[in-house]
Amino acid sequence: MTETGRLYVGTSGFAYPDWAPRFYPPGTRAADLLRAYASRLTAVELNNTFYRQPTAKAIESWLAATPGSFRFVVKAQRGASWRAFRTDATDSVPWLTAAYRPFGERLRCVLFRVEETTPRDDDSLARLLDAWPSDLPLALELRHASWEDDEVHDQLRSRGVALVTTDTDELMEPPIIRRIGPLLYLRLRRTTYTTADLDDWSARLAPFLDDGVDVCVFLRHDADGATAIAAESLLARRSGPP
Repeated sequence: MTETGRLYVGTSGFAYPDWAPRFYPPGTRAADLLRAYASRLTAVELNNTFYRQPTAKAIESWLAATPGSFRFVVKAQRGASWRAFRTDATDSVPWLTAAYRPFGERLRCVLFRVEETTPRDDDSLARLLDAWPSDLPLALELRHASWEDDEVHDQLRSRGVALVTTDTDELMEPPIIRRIGPLLYLRLRRTTYTTADLDDWSARLAPFLDDGVDVCVFLRHDADGATAIAAESLLARRSGPP
């Protein structure tokens, strides 16, 4: 019997005091935001790591504030990820990834975003994948339409790299979910998700989870925590409260 996959649901970032009182209890201190967040959701897509590398001290505090089952996704630092993809993967990837090692098993994967204006470039992709450590799970966001190709998918699949599925307000219909690599990774970036929308996404994810595939789903952050409530609602449809 196939073991059910694990569902990790959260938002892009957590350090938003304005989410009180809608999501965080009134008066929650900044130092306690992550602890409160992790009591209701099962993962976070760290947003601040896109702007600067995390320190070992910061990672230690994040781990201490969350239960052992909670998982982190690190959004790769923008400068180093740009260099790793465009010019110098051999030097940039080790510098980029060394900072993530203190997470240990609590790091579910690294989110590596390629700008949506960047067309397909097989050589750049190959250099990145050749330099990437095989023991560090990687999810690639490739939003330019030219990347939508079986050869690209086969290359990612052969390296065990997940392809990110991104849903945005600009799309007329929800995107196709492609299982590439051992992990399913979704970024739900629409401004709002209705109850019906969440029902539909939950139904679409169920076959993958039932087949033993781990799934990460992250909603965008907003002004008052409504998307965090939506993330919690999506999680509850499958697993109940964390």
